[in-house]
Amino acid sequence: MKKIVMIIASVNFRDEELSVPKSVFEESGATVHIASTSLEEARGKLGIKIKPDMLIEDIRVENYDAIVFVGGTGAECYFDSGIAHDIARETCSRNKLLCAICAGPVILANAGVLKGKKATAFPTFGMELERKGVIYTGEPVQVDGNIVTANGPQNAERFAKEIIKLLSF
Repeated sequence: MKKIVMIIASVNFRDEELSVPKSVFEESGATVHIASTSLEEARGKLGIKIKPDMLIEDIRVENYDAIVFVGGTGAECYFDSGIAHDIARETCSRNKLLCAICAGPVILANAGVLKGKKATAFPTFGMELERKGVIYTGEPVQVDGNIVTANGPQNAERFAKEIIKLLSF
């Protein structure tokens, strides 16, 4: 059984970017854990509430097949997070699937794992990614090796299905 951890902000994560992929993953038979900076109930921008299973600092990359950074304005709390950057770098070094949607790809770019790679993000972050050496494509979903990025909530299902395909369910 595949294991996926989805990392959300404790407030203002994008609801559909959590709920839609989580449903797709679980329907495919994956076990999904939710991680955040607090174990208190997290609140999405549109009102969804969810209690995280673990703290971000307790994630053990070796225990998961994929790491997914959920976007939304709250994701900015991870833009300069050493813990988030370490998770991104370790995920790549272990050849695991590293995924991010909407604002999430900024975290990966700031961690240095997108340099020279094709990626997408919410359009307002395109120039920021390019400044970090990313080949910004603006595509709805972009795959480059073991990294999957998507540009926003309208592509959450497509993003999730691409992840499932790459995990070879």
